[in-house]
Amino acid sequence: MKIVLVVAAGVLLAELAAAQPSGWEIRNPVIGIIEQPAVTDNSGIDFKTQFRGAELVPKDKYDGREKHLANIRQLTFEGENAEAYLSFDEKKLVFQSRGPKSGTCDQIYIMNVDGSHVKRISTGKGRTTCGYWYPNGHHILYASTHDGGDDCPAEPDRSKGYVWPLYKAFDIHIADTNGEIVGRVTKDPNAYDAEATISGAGDRMIFTSTKGKDIDLYTVSVDGKDEPVQITSDPGYDGGAFFSYDGKKIVYRASRPQGKVLEEYQSLLAEGLVRPSALEIMVMDADGTNKVQVTSNGKANFAPFFHPDGKRVIFSSNVGDPRGREFDLYIINIDGSGLEQVTYSGGFDGFPMFTRDGKKLVFCSNRNESHPGNTNIFIADWVE
Repeated sequence: MKIVLVVAAGVLLAELAAAQPSGWEIRNPVIGIIEQPAVTDNSGIDFKTQFRGAELVPKDKYDGREKHLANIRQLTFEGENAEAYLSFDEKKLVFQSRGPKSGTCDQIYIMNVDGSHVKRISTGKGRTTCGYWYPNGHHILYASTHDGGDDCPAEPDRSKGYVWPLYKAFDIHIADTNGEIVGRVTKDPNAYDAEATISGAGDRMIFTSTKGKDIDLYTVSVDGKDEPVQITSDPGYDGGAFFSYDGKKIVYRASRPQGKVLEEYQSLLAEGLVRPSALEIMVMDADGTNKVQVTSNGKANFAPFFHPDGKRVIFSSNVGDPRGREFDLYIINIDGSGLEQVTYSGGFDGFPMFTRDGKKLVFCSNRNESHPGNTNIFIADWVE
């Protein structure tokens, strides 16, 4: 599968070509029509209440055990806001968000790291997930179901317990910071394609796909010159991957079901579902070799990200809650030693990302929530 890039002709192509200081470029474009902004917005967001700029978290909301966090600033205040990732120059964030009302679904937004200048990037149609910046700061990857329909896709059948949907309508698109779709990474109506991120070195991207009939990881060059390379193959869910800042390692979540659990996994997968109840953190080289299991607790461990030193990984886990409902951030050495709990706020803490100098941490949390289940974006000073 080649990356198919769709642009509007002439002037836009010239602008794209001129904005490539990081070394990647759009190749062999197919002339097409840029999709116009949607009239409606499935996110249901009230900008005035959800995005009002950064505010310091009140001191009475701090937990003294969170010794690694200081000067915590809250950037969003209502609805569900998650998967906030820094641009390469660390001046902006891309994130997914929706309002507090039922019947809404995530759309992709960008904002400054002080919570200002929030702007929707996705079409407003369908459901989106997993936004990530290109190195040049002018383009963004994200997955969307809008090709499969304008409405939010149906929620999964909860009679099967807590499961994640793997919508086959999800494909990975490329948009500029004005929200115009200028290309795409995948176009497969029979597979879930999402969870795309780009190497800290700026040369390759990694994404999750079911095109091989399991949930696996694939890498491809950001300029689309090569075919995607499948780098996981063991039965189970391999996904949520991030490169180290030097681009030499990959950290990801993985399940390795066996026996009847594997049968259940495969049955759910056939229905486009996955149960994320037992996921371990894994590390491998960027070419898929030298896989090492970092955690071995049998719980739901996910959203890993490398510390800039390349020796540690921060991640979210319910390992500390016997009921499995509360997720906190933990940091661990990549050899599995030195596990340390980072957050204690109750509810959910997840989707951590360090700045390149290791001095700040972006994460999402239920702390200081405006309503039950409200997840917001925070940025804090990291204290070693």
